Amino acid sequence: MTPDFTQDQIDAGRRLFGGPSTFVLGVAKLEQLPEVRGVEIAFAGRSNVGKSSLINALTGVNGLARASNTPGRTRELNFFNVNDQLVLVDMPGYGFAKASKQEVKQWQSVLKGYLQGRPGLTRTFVLIDSRHGILAADREMFDLLDESAVTYQLVLTKIDKIKPAELEKVAAATAKAIAKRPAAFPLIHLTSADKGTGIDALRAQIAGLI
Repeated sequence: MTPDFTQDQIDAGRRLFGGPSTFVLGVAKLEQLPEVRGVEIAFAGRSNVGKSSLINALTGVNGLARASNTPGRTRELNFFNVNDQLVLVDMPGYGFAKASKQEVKQWQSVLKGYLQGRPGLTRTFVLIDSRHGILAADREMFDLLDESAVTYQLVLTKIDKIKPAELEKVAAATAKAIAKRPAAFPLIHLTSADKGTGIDALRAQIAGLI
């Protein structure tokens, strides 16, 4: 379920993320998308799932990715350059409670256009809060990724917030939920941005995609 990596793979991940990571731009419309420059890795997840914290932990740059103070309001794809070898794309947290129907329709159009038409997009990591497991909004994202034929992989976050026995149950339920999903990659990462748990393994996984 959880991937194991060799020391060489771990070292490759550390080297990749050991260089500078910088914000490039935020994109609200498809025509604003930057030119594809090699491999892109996207991160998706519900609001407050810990996406910004995980990106900051991966890159080692505090404040590189910033969480919105109002869940569901940020409507931009944020692009980051990692060591001139990789582009990370921070997708807005799902949740449209604060948005109008017109705003929701506009954003969903941008999201689908990016996922279905981006040649450099190699994998999307979908973050799941380990305290809550997979919810309806997550399944909607899985459906969109399956339809777009974009390979995605799940990352359980905040694993330091629950007991080991509960984590084992959540991880097993998560693996079962995606077992028959056509675009889902079967290995699940278990992470804690606060404690640094699983960060090296996720770095190694990403480095192996370049």
